[in-house]
Amino acid sequence: MVAQRPPAFAHKYLSSPPLSEFCPRHSTFSNQSLERINLNSQEPRKPHKHNKFLVYCNSQITKHGRNGNIKEAESIFNRMPTKNVISYTAMLTAYAENSDIHKARNLFDRTPKRTIASWNAMITAYMRNPDYEKAIELFLQLPLKNSVSYAAMITGFVRSGMFNKAEELYSKIPVKWQDSVCSNALISGYLKIGELDKAILIFEGMQEKDIVSWSSILAGYCRNRRIDEARELFDNMPIKNVVSWTTMINGYMKMGRIEEGFNLLLQVKREGMVEINSVTLTVIFEACGSHGRYIEGIQVHGLVLFMGLERDVFLGNAIITMYGRLGLIDAATLMFHQMIERDLVSWNSLIDGYFHNGMIEQASIIFNQMPGKDTVSWTTMISGFFNNSMPDKAMQIFEMMPRRDDIAWTAVISGFVHNQEFEKAFCWFTKMLQNVIRPNALTFTSILSASASLAALNQGLQIHAHVVKMNMEFDLSIQNSLVSMYSKCGTVTDAHRVFNKIDSPNVVSFNSIITGFAQSGCGKEVLELFNKMKDEGLEPNEITFLSVLSACTHVGFVEEGWAHFNTMESSYGIEPGVDHYACMVDLLGRAGLLDDAMVLICSMPMEPHFGVWGALLGASRTHLRLDLAKLAAYKIFELDPRDATPYVVLSKLYSLAGRKKDGEVIRRSKISKGLKKNPGCSWVTVKDKVRVFLAGDRTHVEFQDIKTTLWIIMKEIRSYSDYSSDLANST
Repeated sequence: MVAQRPPAFAHKYLSSPPLSEFCPRHSTFSNQSLERINLNSQEPRKPHKHNKFLVYCNSQITKHGRNGNIKEAESIFNRMPTKNVISYTAMLTAYAENSDIHKARNLFDRTPKRTIASWNAMITAYMRNPDYEKAIELFLQLPLKNSVSYAAMITGFVRSGMFNKAEELYSKIPVKWQDSVCSNALISGYLKIGELDKAILIFEGMQEKDIVSWSSILAGYCRNRRIDEARELFDNMPIKNVVSWTTMINGYMKMGRIEEGFNLLLQVKREGMVEINSVTLTVIFEACGSHGRYIEGIQVHGLVLFMGLERDVFLGNAIITMYGRLGLIDAATLMFHQMIERDLVSWNSLIDGYFHNGMIEQASIIFNQMPGKDTVSWTTMISGFFNNSMPDKAMQIFEMMPRRDDIAWTAVISGFVHNQEFEKAFCWFTKMLQNVIRPNALTFTSILSASASLAALNQGLQIHAHVVKMNMEFDLSIQNSLVSMYSKCGTVTDAHRVFNKIDSPNVVSFNSIITGFAQSGCGKEVLELFNKMKDEGLEPNEITFLSVLSACTHVGFVEEGWAHFNTMESSYGIEPGVDHYACMVDLLGRAGLLDDAMVLICSMPMEPHFGVWGALLGASRTHLRLDLAKLAAYKIFELDPRDATPYVVLSKLYSLAGRKKDGEVIRRSKISKGLKKNPGCSWVTVKDKVRVFLAGDRTHVEFQDIKTTLWIIMKEIRSYSDYSSDLANST
């Protein structure tokens, strides 16, 4: 008998028992048989053997379908002696999950007795694959709809970015079915495209909210760095589960508010209402590794041992990653070897740790020892070599890859950008498109960074067009990269236009546009944006203040610059760095307040770097302060003896001061040391190739043609200038 065998082997014997063994025989029950059933009996009826087996088979079909084993699912379904509507629905869903929509529809048409679940499964199949026309047609034919029917349609529309249709359908749903499945589907869609405010609007209008509704909005607040609003929502949640607690803790950690995250962890442990799991602890390990919190990391590792979770592979991998990021590679290696079970992530984490600590050879050894390699393994090696300035080794690994996905291609492109080989980054981006590999958000942010670094506006415009074509223009990371690209290419108006289209700009968004305006000398606009940023509840960081001080420098806002410099630490707890001091020295120097600049330098809590003395040297030259110029020049000599700039500036200042002999001594000293000032550099893109030109360089293969063309242009300019002068005199 099949029922006597273990369920794990039952599917091997599907064909052996007679059909009658599994038939429910509802139609053959006699009245006498029914009378023998004691309906008042308190003893529960034992499930029929057939029912057990039917449930088992249905669950196996679902399992194989989700795992992509469609042949196994078909085999079980075809050999089942009897099937119910759940069997057909499970097989239909398996076909849909494996993109075999034709077989799914064929099975739907053959289903002997369709229920609303069958219809919903088929509608979901069309929406996933997608075939919206047939999904809508089937939805309209559905004789009786429920909340799942509407949710299937809304989810499909949302996944495809058809929010207008999703919203239209949502407005027509009977109120009793809007909450919470349909509302949650629309909320999820809004959050995926960064429309947090619209998601909140749906949430606030819900009559019945479940834990999914609350947790989704909580995650939305955290993802958009609106952490105080997230905490207010969290405190008002009627029921909290481990997902809610983990989301809130992770939100604090991502914002860098580590103490508040740890306090929340202590609170959940103290209250004991919810048992934290491996995901919660992984969030803590990630934060400890990212923020250098060694002591806390060790303590949480001890908590893992106390909770008896040391065999959890997921946690073991997180611990390896944490120790690697903290520079404790021996501890990471020990953890790896102590793990009873390891998966590919364990190996990849250790390799990444070795690369992070510059241990290239050890990373290569572990990679070669791996029992199996996945795409992440190969990509980790590629990124590791690139990050350690070994692009040739990285490309060797890339060429050896058996299968290259978008992540591997992106690693190559971002690797070349990291090594400032921007032309190669463009070349490989083109190859990626030629190989019909769809770029992801990181691909676009990397290649836009290359465009920004080269000030290659034409390439940037083409990439922007690709972004729009692929319907990715609402991705926040891409929007930030576009703002930065347009700013660095000198088209700050376009940068501002992109910025204004961002629904919920974050600190990076504001920093990008503020930096763009600062580089363009638009001090007033920078200060307006800075105030807007604070009004929206975003806290400025070191980069923000650097851009604000730079803008004040360009337009000579001395008082405003001092005010912002002083509020860095007093209002935001940000200790000014050496670059902030350099900006202030430049600001004071340009305003002619060189003595104040010198006082500021003397008060610095750290040693001034090249930029500080360079700013003072430049201001001394402008305001003919030979005494301070000498001091700044000699300090630069100490920091970089091979830099010719201070020699040139000092020599000219001596000449202007009437001390030509001293100026000649400085000039001869420069020549005797073989120092040369770095020549000016410019470039132009011709036929997708960047041509670089250096001042005084005559080595270009087309030098004579370039020289002739420039001579013709200059002659035309002079002719036009003479013509304009004659015209002015005649009038």
